[in-house]
Amino acid sequence: MPIASEVAPDVFRIPISIANAYIVGTKKDWTLIDTGTPGNEDRVIKSVKEVFGKNAAPEAILLTHGHFDHAGSARALAEHWDVPVYAHRLEIPFLDGRSAYPPPDPTVGGFMSQMIRFIPNKKMDVGDHLQELDTDDLPGLRGWECYETPGHTPGHVSFFRPDDNVLIAGDAFTTIDQDSFVGMVSRTPVVSRPPAYYTCDWDSAQNSVEILAGLRPHVLAAGHGVPMQGRIALQQLIRLAKDFPAPEHGRYVGNPPETDEDGVQELPPPAPDPVRNVATVVSIAALAGAGWAIAAKRKRAA
Repeated sequence: MPIASEVAPDVFRIPISIANAYIVGTKKDWTLIDTGTPGNEDRVIKSVKEVFGKNAAPEAILLTHGHFDHAGSARALAEHWDVPVYAHRLEIPFLDGRSAYPPPDPTVGGFMSQMIRFIPNKKMDVGDHLQELDTDDLPGLRGWECYETPGHTPGHVSFFRPDDNVLIAGDAFTTIDQDSFVGMVSRTPVVSRPPAYYTCDWDSAQNSVEILAGLRPHVLAAGHGVPMQGRIALQQLIRLAKDFPAPEHGRYVGNPPETDEDGVQELPPPAPDPVRNVATVVSIAALAGAGWAIAAKRKRAA
């Protein structure tokens, strides 16, 4: 069964663990947007072969941002293809080993915010192929526009093709409810806020969603969840922008960290954490594992 699926003309989604990567373009001229979690370079290469055949290589790898689930396989793929990896200048320090991102905040609430406790916040270095992205000159993305959409991370970007209103949004928003255990297991498509546990500037995140909603995209290809399209998808995005569900409490709520071209400069203190019992968190993780196993079994049987 093929891994990659076409979500719009010359746009193919590669589901990778908890995130998505996207192949954009034609066999003669294409780009990879995001790379998934570490260790998935073979899955990406296999998907590229499905779409374009053997020995196909992109003009470049573009990153919406540098979190491990989007840039985790960037170094291996860049070395395999010998191509540059581009990211916004404010993402560079989080991709060249200088700085770790602001620590995730499990206190904002929601299912995945509890799961993030098990994932270390490590520095990342994608190697010598890393270059600064010129948002006015996108390698391999002819006819696309780049929008700065910070909030989830300081230098987050999204890509938009105005000819047919296709949007690749990274984590500016999601098309899955990561705050809900049922939503994560069922994977029901729904336009939702950015991953709350890693979002460090909620005012900027809301403004970014408003910008993207104003583009009136027809296809919503996010970093998490199944891509959505059509009137209902746009209505949900507009509703998210209008009634943006910022957390009521959390480490970065109303107090974002200070970051610049060198990475994190100052962090607010951690917020009070009501989940102090490790056994409770372990039980949540076990429940999640059981739920995903049941969902996978049902999917195979269907």
